[in-house]
Amino acid sequence: SVTRTPERLVGVRAPKAASLGDDVATLRANLTQAITKSCSPSLGKSRPQAATPSPEAPMDLAAAFEPYRRSYLAQQRDMELSIQPLRTRVRERLALTSPKLQKLAALDAAFDAILKERESKLLGTVPSLLEKRFGQLFTSHQQALLETGQADNPALWLQAGSWLGRFGNELQTMLLAELDLRLQPTLGLVEAFTRFNQEISKHP
Repeated sequence: SVTRTPERLVGVRAPKAASLGDDVATLRANLTQAITKSCSPSLGKSRPQAATPSPEAPMDLAAAFEPYRRSYLAQQRDMELSIQPLRTRVRERLALTSPKLQKLAALDAAFDAILKERESKLLGTVPSLLEKRFGQLFTSHQQALLETGQADNPALWLQAGSWLGRFGNELQTMLLAELDLRLQPTLGLVEAFTRFNQEISKHP
């Protein structure tokens, strides 16, 4: 029939669906590895470090947090520069597959244009929220020292359960959650493409 002819022509391209899925999986793995590496306390100088307090003055929290802000912003840029081109490539592939998927690709492009600025603004507030959390954890750390009468030891800050170690874990959790959020539209497109090819395989 007229409606089945383009579907049959597209069916020979079915392996491309798996290829796009592999591209997304590879990108996710690479970005996850980069995030995990940046937040690992065992990587010494490659990890952002908070400034140590001076005996004569309290720690400047804004200055201490700045390396973490720069690191988070760098990870956000990496995600944007990596995921957006892949999303566009997947969208272009769908547009060449069938009229139905062409409409889906156009809809995704429209939503992307409408929501991109808002998403960017919302995600841009995350570093400021993390800075507040950074200050909260340090303040709680100082209060605990006062209550126990212990002296502070910056060398222990990165130990499991210590305030900076906890912050590093929370930072990693936030980055991984943002990665999942940014990948959702692309994963949805790939899923639609995969289902389409599965239907083509069932009805040659």
